[in-house]
Amino acid sequence: MAELRIDGDRLWRSLMELATIGGTPKGGVCRLALTDLDRQGRDRFVSWCEEAGCTVTVDAVGNIFARRPGRNPDRAAVCMGSHLDTQPTGGRFDGIYGVMAGLEVIRSFNDLGIETDAPLDLVVWTNEEGARFSPPMLGSGAAMGVFTLDHVLDIRDTDGLRLGDELERIGYKGSVPVTGHAMAAYFEAHIEQGPVLEAEGYDLGVVTGAQGQRWYEATVTGRESHAGPTPMRMRRDALAGAALMIEAVEAIALEIGGDACSTVGRILAQPDSRNVIPGRVWFTIDLRNPDAEQLTRMDAMLRIRLAAIADKRGLTLELADFWAFPTTPFAPDLVARVRDSAERRGIRHRDIVSGAGHDAVYVARKVPTAMIFIPCEGGLSHNEAENIQPSHAAAGCAVLADAVLATAR
Repeated sequence: MAELRIDGDRLWRSLMELATIGGTPKGGVCRLALTDLDRQGRDRFVSWCEEAGCTVTVDAVGNIFARRPGRNPDRAAVCMGSHLDTQPTGGRFDGIYGVMAGLEVIRSFNDLGIETDAPLDLVVWTNEEGARFSPPMLGSGAAMGVFTLDHVLDIRDTDGLRLGDELERIGYKGSVPVTGHAMAAYFEAHIEQGPVLEAEGYDLGVVTGAQGQRWYEATVTGRESHAGPTPMRMRRDALAGAALMIEAVEAIALEIGGDACSTVGRILAQPDSRNVIPGRVWFTIDLRNPDAEQLTRMDAMLRIRLAAIADKRGLTLELADFWAFPTTPFAPDLVARVRDSAERRGIRHRDIVSGAGHDAVYVARKVPTAMIFIPCEGGLSHNEAENIQPSHAAAGCAVLADAVLATAR
């Protein structure tokens, strides 16, 4: 199996060609879910898959399945995949690498005349990023029963446009049922989106699982009043209170230590006037930890500390749970196949836990799953400067091919 070869140059050319659809002046990509640019990217992907001899189907939430037949059509498919949508100032590889690596596996199997017992499915999941329609990972979440189809189709973007309407507008509202797609296994190759592999000199990460995440929306209410005549001692400044809460959010992860992370990503202050004391502030909170008990502890610390700040400053706090998923271990036998391939090929690798959410996390709820990470320069992702080395892209793809072949046979 170590003799299996993929065409790294062809993989790189495909990545670069796809990056021209929605390419930005700074070298990144803006291809938001269900926009015209997303349609163009999907169309290019579908044409490549059909050229490779695959049969393409689309489900009711827009997930795309490109099938390479196996000797036994009754077997559930061994699947690969990721997503094609990006952040507004996204890079060329986040998600896209996993899709193009899967396509290169199929192309290489075709070149080498490799047959598999099980069919192979290459999957593009809808709206993984959540940049336009929130929360993220809606396509894989619907497919795995995390969200109902009606709920997903009715989500609206900031302009009030409905997901289902946009899906139909770009021509990717399919007729295949969104649940019930038979999957024997799922592999997802991805850039690390963090600095660990590069900093420690590894060429590949064997992903053993994903961190648990909890997202919140906090609303702090005080009292609007004039910035001049209102004495400091008599103010109920929602923004000053929120600032202390944001500091407390950061302190929670620092206190827990290890791989704990806490982030405030968005803040909105009202009435947003320079000489009015803010009366209302809304902000987001993101807590992550690979240890389920520690994540629960972080949740408790958050609720206690933010409530104490609000009480001390005479403010009202509403802390709403927005989205969550638990710590997710991946399938040990599939993880072992990834590790074994890296060892046979002499690729410097280490086990790693994913700090980001991926479609694989939802898929893993119902299907044996594994992930492969390759380094990204400086750990940058969700950034137009996101970059990877062609040699790393080829190495990750080769390991993907080994693991898929071992599973499909």
